[in-house]
Parts: sequence; structure tokens; C-alpha cells
Amino acid sequence: MSFVTRLLVTFIVAGGIVACSPDTDAPPAPQAEHKPTPYQLNIPATLSRNFIIPDDNPLTEEGVLLGRHLFYENRLSGNNTMSCATCHQQQKAFTDGKSVSFGIDRLPTKRSTMSLANMLWFTAFNWDGSAKSLEEQARGPIENPVEMHETMANAVSELQRTPIYPPLFYKAFGDSTITEENVLKALAQFQRTLISADSRYDRYLQSKEVFTPDEAEGMRLFMTHPEPSQGIRGGNCGDCHGGTLISLKGFHNNGLDYTFKDNGLGGVTGRETDNGKFKAPSLRNIALTAPYMHDGRFKSLEEVLDHYNEHVIYNSPNIDPLITEASNVQNGRSLKLTADEKQKIIRFLHTLTDSTFIQDPKFANPFTR
Repeated sequence: MSFVTRLLVTFIVAGGIVACSPDTDAPPAPQAEHKPTPYQLNIPATLSRNFIIPDDNPLTEEGVLLGRHLFYENRLSGNNTMSCATCHQQQKAFTDGKSVSFGIDRLPTKRSTMSLANMLWFTAFNWDGSAKSLEEQARGPIENPVEMHETMANAVSELQRTPIYPPLFYKAFGDSTITEENVLKALAQFQRTLISADSRYDRYLQSKEVFTPDEAEGMRLFMTHPEPSQGIRGGNCGDCHGGTLISLKGFHNNGLDYTFKDNGLGGVTGRETDNGKFKAPSLRNIALTAPYMHDGRFKSLEEVLDHYNEHVIYNSPNIDPLITEASNVQNGRSLKLTADEKQKIIRFLHTLTDSTFIQDPKFANPFTR
């Protein structure tokens, strides 16, 4: 091969190499198109279709899965030892069995852990109604110095440095850059799926279960406001815990104290007339969620019934008229249920336990299964 020919070949080969080299200025290959899968909620026949899911946080399979991981994620606490699930344990219907909850520094809070069952149907959260959405509520325990004692900014930074979370956030929200807003949205999505409505009570309402005579009478007493002038005996429970949700979602002073260590709703609204009022939670799974009341003062359902029947403080400021007006004797100053009637109400309350809910793998710790 002549020198000229060799030189020509060299130019051709070199040119081909340059032509085939990657263009360093070319844009990166696009990520897979973001198409989250809508989450199909299965609303039980015994619960209302009247609920609201925020337009800016629709339920998706990917968002719920991410929220489930975050719910059990210790990195959301200041020293990486606590998660939401520390105080909201599935086997206890997402409570913790303590009178009041404790934070990462073993400091006690002033309130008992509330169940998370059926939060989809509520619009005010916490014992005092201080949060108006599940997204807002999720921030509170994380940043509370007595609870998880973390900043959202630091939690986001820790999550961003993990190999697991950026891809999960991209699948859920189309962005692998983690934000505070999306952490809270994912937690809220998961909690909206915590639906409990497979108890014996639910099956009874659908004519799939038969109550014993004591359970049926306990249900009637529970749901009935007493009218002694008409010979109607009742336990007066349904005035605050009515409907199939077993809560009318109101706030009440139920005569626990004459002076308040905790103003409850009044501490949020600033109105003196709201002092001592607390949320009437759903009583579904109530046999699993002892101790009872906002401060966990009652250890058993028997103690709760004894309070309403015999120990209400009738001169408590702002006490609810639904309680003061209720008695099974004319002009009575207490409920005056018999011991047998109280036991029947408790038997009914046990029919509200949903064993499927507390064992559902969809709600369990994803890091251990």
C-alpha cells in the first residue's frame, strides 16, 4: 500500500471514530414515563361512600407502597430508633397499649395514641382536632420534640441518601428528588387505606352473622338515648359514637374533670367554651385499644362504663348536655344502668373487633416480610 493510500485510510478511520464518539453535549436518556397506577379502594358495604380524597394527592399503588415503607421507617425520627409504627402497632389496631405515648428520649407525651382505623372518613385529627388533613397530621409527631424529635428537612436528607427511596419516590410522584411535601403525601395515602369493617358487627348488619341475645341487647342499649318517661332504657353511647363508623366525629366534654390539665379543643380554638372537649373517636376495635380516654386513665371497658354510669363530674365546665340529660330514671343525675346492662354493652363492644384488619399483610411492616 502506498504512503498516500495509507494516509487516506488513516483519515477515514479517524473520522469514523470521531463520528461514532458519544456527544458530550447530548441530553441524557429520558427516564421511563411516569405512570402511577390508581389505587382501587374497596369500600365495605357497611361504611359510607361520603369521604374526600384531596385532588392533589390521589391514591396510587406506588404512593401507598411508599407510604407504607415510610410508616415503618426509623429514619423519620431524630435518632433513627422510632417510626410511626412504634406507637401505631397493627396488632393493637394501630395503638400502643400505653396510657400515653413516649418519644425517642423516653419522655411521656400528654395523650394516648389514637387508632388509625378508618381515618379516610374523618376531617379533623388528633384528640384536639388540631390537624385538618392526614398530610398535616403526619408532620406533627415527626417534628414534635417530645415524640420523634426530627426536622422534616433532615429526614428528607437522610431518605435521599438511601438506595431504596429515590426510586420509590420517582415511581410515586415522578421525581426522585425527595421533598417534605411528598413524604407527607405518601404517609397520608397509606393511612387512607387503613379500612376496618370486617367485624362480627359488620357481618351482623349484612345478615351474615347472628348476635347472641346479650350482644343484641347490648347493641340496642349502646345506640339508645334513655327516655325513662317512655320506659325506654339506654346506654346513651350512640349520641357521640353513633353510625356504623361508631363515631359521629364530634368533640365533647364527657365529665372527666372539674379542672383541666389539658384543654383539648379549647387549646386549639382559644375559646373557653371548648375547654375540656376531646374528639369522640371511632370505637371500632375498641377491645384492642386499651387504655381509654385522651389520657389513658381507664384501663378497661368496665372502668369506662363505670365512669359514664356512676362517676361523671356533672359540674365540669362545658360538660356536654347529651351526658347531663341522660338517665334511666326520671330526673336522675346519673345514667343508672344495671350491672347486667353494662356487661351487655361490653359484649356488644367486643363484636366491633376486626381480626382481619390487624392481620392484613397490606398494612404490615414491609421490611420484615
